[in-house]
Amino acid sequence: MKAVNKLAVLFSLVALSSVAAWAKTDGQTYLDTCRKGPDVPIPLAVVSPSVGPEYAGITVQLEFVVDVTGKPAGFTVKSETDSTLAAAVTDAVKQWRFAPAMNNGVAVATKVSLPIRIIDDSVAGTR
Repeated sequence: MKAVNKLAVLFSLVALSSVAAWAKTDGQTYLDTCRKGPDVPIPLAVVSPSVGPEYAGITVQLEFVVDVTGKPAGFTVKSETDSTLAAAVTDAVKQWRFAPAMNNGVAVATKVSLPIRIIDDSVAGTR
């Protein structure tokens, strides 16, 4: 089965959001373009889920908390999707690491909403 990676990610935090492109180079473009600020957990390391081409075009909406150490926890899948795709995306994002949000110089746990759109990387350059 041909592997498909997500190439576009919309990273939003409570009412704050930014759009970033997902690059084939391990998400470096995504990391470079994420909204940065003390009140936003900033992704430092990202992992793409590998899923089949049948999932291209589907968006998985995750909610979770980035704790004070920068680890995501407490995942909830907010979109309707099958359990295989939900598990693949959740397992990948569980491996992400963040610089936690800060409040007056102190790391704070922050709720994150993360829609992840699955795009077939074999045709991504043609869109």
